[in-house]
Amino acid sequence: MPGEQPSEAEQNAVAAAALTMATTELEYRVSLLNSMVATCHDRCAARPYKEGALSVGENSCIDRCAAKYWQVVAIVGQLLGAQNK
Repeated sequence: MPGEQPSEAEQNAVAAAALTMATTELEYRVSLLNSMVATCHDRCAARPYKEGALSVGENSCIDRCAAKYWQVVAIVGQLLGAQNK
């Protein structure tokens, strides 16, 4: 009925589903970030390490690598979103 409040069990089910979705989203984002860090590190950091900090060139490479990575993630997200419509 309109204006009727959901039961406590229904509220708990909705809260549990929201928590599960948030946990899954967080796990996805952590995995994505770890993948990006590993990929950009492998491509940009010189080995063997010569200094304790990244060089200007390495920093620049990592900035470009991360930007490209996020561009690809955005494109894939748009494509997946378009498929769901």
